[in-house]
Amino acid sequence: MNYDVVVAGSGAAGLTAAVAAADAGLSVLVLEKAARLGGTSAVGGGVIWAPGNHLMTEEDSPEAARAYLDAGSGGRMSADEIDRYVRTAPEAIRFLTEAGVRMRPLARPDYHPEWAGATHGRGLDQEPFDPRPWPGLAEKLRPPTYFPLLTMSERDELAGAAPDPELLARRASDGVRTMGGALVGRLLVAALDRGVTVTANTPVTGLERAGNGWIVTAGEDIRAGAVVLASGGFEWNPALRKAFLPFPVTPVSAPSNTGDGLVLGLRAGAAVAEMTAVWGVPVLAPPTARYDGQPSGRMGNVEMTLPGSVTVNAAGRRFVNEATNYHDLNRAFGLVDPATGRPANSPAFVIVDQSYVDRYPIAGSSPGHPEPWLHSAETLAELARVAGIDPAGLAETVTRFNEGARKGEDPEFGRGSSAQDRHLGDPSVRPNPCLAPVERAPFYAVPIQAGVLGTAGGLATDADGRVVGHDGEPIPGLYAAGNCAATWFRDMYPGGGATLGSAVVRAYTVGRALAKVTVS
Repeated sequence: MNYDVVVAGSGAAGLTAAVAAADAGLSVLVLEKAARLGGTSAVGGGVIWAPGNHLMTEEDSPEAARAYLDAGSGGRMSADEIDRYVRTAPEAIRFLTEAGVRMRPLARPDYHPEWAGATHGRGLDQEPFDPRPWPGLAEKLRPPTYFPLLTMSERDELAGAAPDPELLARRASDGVRTMGGALVGRLLVAALDRGVTVTANTPVTGLERAGNGWIVTAGEDIRAGAVVLASGGFEWNPALRKAFLPFPVTPVSAPSNTGDGLVLGLRAGAAVAEMTAVWGVPVLAPPTARYDGQPSGRMGNVEMTLPGSVTVNAAGRRFVNEATNYHDLNRAFGLVDPATGRPANSPAFVIVDQSYVDRYPIAGSSPGHPEPWLHSAETLAELARVAGIDPAGLAETVTRFNEGARKGEDPEFGRGSSAQDRHLGDPSVRPNPCLAPVERAPFYAVPIQAGVLGTAGGLATDADGRVVGHDGEPIPGLYAAGNCAATWFRDMYPGGGATLGSAVVRAYTVGRALAKVTVS
């Protein structure tokens, strides 16, 4: 078996690189470890953060995008890295749309509207994908986890309310995919249309340099002129998490992400970078939540943002603006109490009352029907006792919180004071869509913890996505993209879709680089 390019991983990064390489006339093989295609891309939100893209409805400029990334990175992103992302992202989006990916601007602000150059609409949402014209394709895609079959725009418009069950049932019956599943579905069609060979249940177990190319072991030996490692992060590998991540996290990604590409690259002499970085998100983890047979969870930032909730630690104290973007919010769970040397904000709980439960879903529950795994009690004092929270601290916190919430104010943390905060609030609640008092019994405590959409550190690469060795020189014919590679953003999260933005822009760069070289 001989191919110009072998890609390890069938997520958005792997398929983008494969399509770009095939467009250059190269023969391409995509190897997927899991039984279904798409990796974490297929189960995520599918949003791509790409400043200056041609689909934006609001005016953007390279100067504004550069200013925004420069303000956010604090010098960690070099001027060259910022410029390359700003220049390449629009090209990558145009390439994806020409390949058949259908997107529209998402009406979300950048996650830090206070930074210079911030705007709206840089995140792109995926249009629903109907796989019926391609028989058998739906069965090949990794199924969604907890996300309903909605576009991200449709989900945002619900303002925390439950979705239309008839719409969900109709889409499920038709096999329609949304969010990341829609992105992967269309990329897979593009790859197959270009003659790319895609196989599942084919883990890569060996990688060796052979002459001018590589021998890839995946059940049998495959000769490749170039190899693209795009097999996801290492968040499901307990040993690697313990070695590199600064505090415990619960992953909500594809359980096949055990760091295979990272290990293969290390064996080939690769350097690594940003290994402590993650794409963070607070996670609700119901005891029965499973994905691919593994304990899992779901994003909990919406429950924290909606009015009528307040998040506290075991001391009963608030520790963060609950409406902060999920990546930066997640950092608060890793803070250490200098007096004890222990985590200051783990465990933590979202405290809500019956009014909240009647109005909003919690971890996918139906409004008015709280799940039995939630702590509940008729008084805050009793709730504190059953949940393991300091009663005096909780009582004082809720009293102070309610005083401000009744007026739509949060003197302590400023919750709801920015456009980013308010975006996921409830616009029917005024004057502040993120604030309402917690006062109607019974009361509930929802455990919440640090989580990850994926790890963000990995193989070090150069400007063309080539994996570099410890001497800083590229390893010939070896490339990396997606969460297998070190994050482009240096542990910054500029806006919704930063994860996929980093992945597809680098993968497009890899494909463009492959097109320029002669691969034997």
